[in-house]
Amino acid sequence: MRIQPAKSADVPEIAAIYAHHVQHGTASYEIAAPTEAEMVVRLARVLDAGWPWLVARGDKGEREGEREGEMLGYAYASQFRDRAAYRFACENSVYVRSDLRGAGIGTALLAALLDAARLVGFRQMIAVIGGAEPASVALHAGLGFAHAGTLRAIGRKHGRWLDTVYMQIALGDGAAGAPAEEPQ
Repeated sequence: MRIQPAKSADVPEIAAIYAHHVQHGTASYEIAAPTEAEMVVRLARVLDAGWPWLVARGDKGEREGEREGEMLGYAYASQFRDRAAYRFACENSVYVRSDLRGAGIGTALLAALLDAARLVGFRQMIAVIGGAEPASVALHAGLGFAHAGTLRAIGRKHGRWLDTVYMQIALGDGAAGAPAEEPQ
């Protein structure tokens, strides 16, 4: 597979992958899938801020159900919260096409995202795992994230209460030293 920066032409495939997870899963607490127009806005917000949004595309159709050039999944990082003091902390999102889950795509995307987030100056990455999805917890733990907390019954979707797990990993120097300049 190829992992590359997302561009506006990727939005229809990004929206389709995300729509499936919104409609059928608990990783996202959105109830209705956003439109392609909304996904254009979301992508632009991340890219305009200089944060990474990556897509994985099939290279040679090596996986069952995969065609060359087809989007397999995507991942992005955005500032954890809007206030200036959070400037060096990001939250990740990773979504893989539903028929290709478990094939290592999420691991490759998240590993690439860790590097990309560090390169743009983030020092901590937070995973906010809706539904306490076991596969997502395992994905993050496998790449070195540590459990940072659990919010019990914080969301409700598909007729049930859902927990949210927080996991965290330091990027680069993490908290070992001050940044080149303080948030303003």
